[in-house]
Amino acid sequence: MDALSPVMLGVLGSLAAGLMTAVGAVPVLFGKTPGRGLRDMLLGFAAGIMLSASFFSLIIPALDAAEARYAGAAAPAGIAVVAILLGMGAIALMNQWLPHEHFTTGREGPEARALRRIWLFIVAIAIHNFPEGLSVGVGFGARGLEGGLPLAIGIGLQNAPEGLAVAVALLGEGYSRTRAWAIAGLTGLVEPVGGLLGAGIIVVSQPLLPWGLAFAAGAMLFVISHEIIPETHRAGHQNKATTGLAIGLVLMLFLDVWLG
Repeated sequence: MDALSPVMLGVLGSLAAGLMTAVGAVPVLFGKTPGRGLRDMLLGFAAGIMLSASFFSLIIPALDAAEARYAGAAAPAGIAVVAILLGMGAIALMNQWLPHEHFTTGREGPEARALRRIWLFIVAIAIHNFPEGLSVGVGFGARGLEGGLPLAIGIGLQNAPEGLAVAVALLGEGYSRTRAWAIAGLTGLVEPVGGLLGAGIIVVSQPLLPWGLAFAAGAMLFVISHEIIPETHRAGHQNKATTGLAIGLVLMLFLDVWLG
């Protein structure tokens, strides 16, 4: 794998992570779906991985990259702050302007009566998954295997419970087991698009490295706060969700130190 370019590594790594949504949704094919409490714990686990990855795999390397390029403590911190806010703002704008529908909170964005309901669900998951692929691509583009592998593994692990959650929700909407699994799996395929974009931008322009790392972190932080944590607390399983978050956070920290 060392012979592969960072861009190709970014695409393949984000593709592998995205395919874990299909792996996580496999239980619906056999009629075995966990209860709501366990699903909320698993989603909390996903949030913990994303939170840890945002700081230890993206924001800290962004600060290091900025410090190596710019003198003084204010400039690196300023770059990280602005880029994080830009990342959060970009996903917020996508969330506002793209028509989509969440399983629990209903339709958001502009009216789109011409779109079938299932496509609104798919757009919602795409908004959710794109920052994850972007972060993996940026990791590989910035530091090759050392920077991208922990992110790819961590994002892949957190995609599994997300894929299960999507498939279970689709079952509740009346879709067949096979179709629910297939749609859940397909939602992960937006991640290689983000991976290609993230790795390509970093490889083409090294001065954008700290900006890209912190931007990807901000995008994921928005998803954690706006989507995952509120969903895990909605049914009264916040203690289980918080336990899952703690486990995911320390696991991702371990992976980043061990593999990075």
